[in-house]
Amino acid sequence: MFLVRFASTLLPFAALCFHPTQAGLRVLAVNTISSKSHWNFMNGFLHALTDFGHNVTVFTWFPDGKRPNYTEFVLEGPLRLNMDLVGFKERLRPPNNLIDYVVHRNRQSCDSVFANAKMKTIMAAGNADEFDVIVTESLATDCMSALVRRLRLPLIYLFPSPMPTYMESSFLGEDPNPAYVSNFMLSFGYPKTFQQRLLNFLTYKYSRSLLWYVETMAVKSDPRPYDRIEPVKPSLVFVNSHFIVEMARPMPPNIIEIGGIHLPEPNAIPNDIREFIENSPNGVIYFTFGSSIKMSSFPDHIRNAFKLALARLPQRILWKYECEMDDKPDNVMTKKWFPQRDILLHPNVKLFIGHGGISGVFEAVDAGVPMLGFPLFYDQPRNIGNLVEAGMAISLDVMTVTETLIFESVNKLINDKK
Repeated sequence: MFLVRFASTLLPFAALCFHPTQAGLRVLAVNTISSKSHWNFMNGFLHALTDFGHNVTVFTWFPDGKRPNYTEFVLEGPLRLNMDLVGFKERLRPPNNLIDYVVHRNRQSCDSVFANAKMKTIMAAGNADEFDVIVTESLATDCMSALVRRLRLPLIYLFPSPMPTYMESSFLGEDPNPAYVSNFMLSFGYPKTFQQRLLNFLTYKYSRSLLWYVETMAVKSDPRPYDRIEPVKPSLVFVNSHFIVEMARPMPPNIIEIGGIHLPEPNAIPNDIREFIENSPNGVIYFTFGSSIKMSSFPDHIRNAFKLALARLPQRILWKYECEMDDKPDNVMTKKWFPQRDILLHPNVKLFIGHGGISGVFEAVDAGVPMLGFPLFYDQPRNIGNLVEAGMAISLDVMTVTETLIFESVNKLINDKK
């Protein structure tokens, strides 16, 4: 809970630096990535602002409903990822496939934002008196500078993951030192050996060059009006990271780490799930691969390895699974959705099995629950790598995992008393 209180207290004071004599800022927020995990982070940030009396107008794919000081406009366009495991890993394989994907995905999202009728009205009016600051995010293409320059307002960037290394120079004006700042797309928390430092350096340089090339080709083949706008440097950058799970590194003064801002106060667990947890004398394991991967799409040998390993355990399993499961073990409960945050805080939950998204990592750390990680892409290998360094996780490759390896790793994590 420290993470939540710290970030919620810091955000409004940081925002007020733009208008120190004005009690309530008028914030224009644009959720440019149609991913639920990205939105959870931005929504946590915006909740902190509205709770302190600031007024927020947001463009988002994920309606949050009416609340004081909050106005939302729902975007239409590319939906969030919902892919099978093999296609997911291949499509987002770093660095080539990953950077190609995020550039084109980002541009699709930008098109959806500027196609919105309300956004067209704001751009046409160009009235800077309506708002005080713009808050947005990006994975690659900087399209929001068109809005920023039109309204002539300060810019705040949110990064719902640890800072993407390949974008750090263009957004912050300085390169991360590859001797001790690990690349976003590598699996180690920090480079310890000469080989790792060399790999870190080469990956950083290659991904930076690749990002420039892919964006240049995209602009040449399918230009957009926002491509002609000179990028605006952000006044502040809020990053979903924290020294609890990230290695120490120097930060420019305009970067503020607010990892855990998405963590809400816990709610009551639904009765059927609570009874399942509390009637488990040996504890419970929570198992999910997040909102983007269909677990029913796992190859048969992988799904069977998990089923056989989990069936041998004395613990009960809460397994997020989007359809009916054939040959479901007797100790498993499946649902399309679980209240993950509330479950992990229950004292009878002994282990979290997941893919290592940063939001889930913070939930596990906040609850003090170890993780068995199966990282897939983006920041997940490094997120789990940081937990391995801290002694609270084991990292496995989901494509080569076996029943025995799963069973032994679970037992090691649950029975290790350190």
